[in-house]
Amino acid sequence: MQEEKLVSYMLDLGEMLLTSGAEVSRVEDTLNRIGKAYLLQKVDIFTITSTIILTVKFSDSNIITQTRRIKKYETNLEQVEYVNQLSRDICVKTLSINDLKKEIDKIRNTNKYNKKLIFLSYVFVSGAFSVFFGGSLMDSIASMITGGVMYFTVNALNKLNINNFVTSLLSSLITALCAVVLNSIGIGENIDKIIIGNIMLLIPGLTLTSSLRDMINGDIISGLLGVLESILKAIAIAMGFAFILIPIGG
Repeated sequence: MQEEKLVSYMLDLGEMLLTSGAEVSRVEDTLNRIGKAYLLQKVDIFTITSTIILTVKFSDSNIITQTRRIKKYETNLEQVEYVNQLSRDICVKTLSINDLKKEIDKIRNTNKYNKKLIFLSYVFVSGAFSVFFGGSLMDSIASMITGGVMYFTVNALNKLNINNFVTSLLSSLITALCAVVLNSIGIGENIDKIIIGNIMLLIPGLTLTSSLRDMINGDIISGLLGVLESILKAIAIAMGFAFILIPIGG
């Protein structure tokens, strides 16, 4: 029973890393190091963007395999740092199974990014990118408003557990519609400069970067899956804006 718990807790740590934005090589390296700290004879890990398969061989030749399905991602680099630090602590001094569970629960219950801070990030980053790409002050104000609308749209869709492709499509569609309405009532001068700030928030930059790192590290399957996911998400973003802009001649 203790051995099964250890494997399950290792998967918990791997899942927290993968869903928080860590690349596949980091997940596998962390679990390998934890396995060595617990004096496991052999640790075999297979990780892709949606699944972690962990097989462990104990000193009594008992072999346990567990699989963890990954369905939802939420970038949280602070959680990645917490898990990394826990793995370092385990390598220095091996924790008991009960203490390991407590540390995992502590990380899992750590406060996530403040919602007000995320909202302000959506607003001000949208406005800043609008100016950066040549927009006027009014374009920046309109982009800030549409950025706020995007925040509430993304949050509402995430609560409905809609897949990433549809979320990106609907978020960009509603944001484009909001930009058109603001432009029509005199808030903002250039629709393209308004929405370009919002597009930058939706682009899956972290996913693409991690996928390229995975391929460089030799994790070709995981890297290709991540790149494909990024391309599909980019297509969804483009389609969402196109559905609104093309009918008005944009």
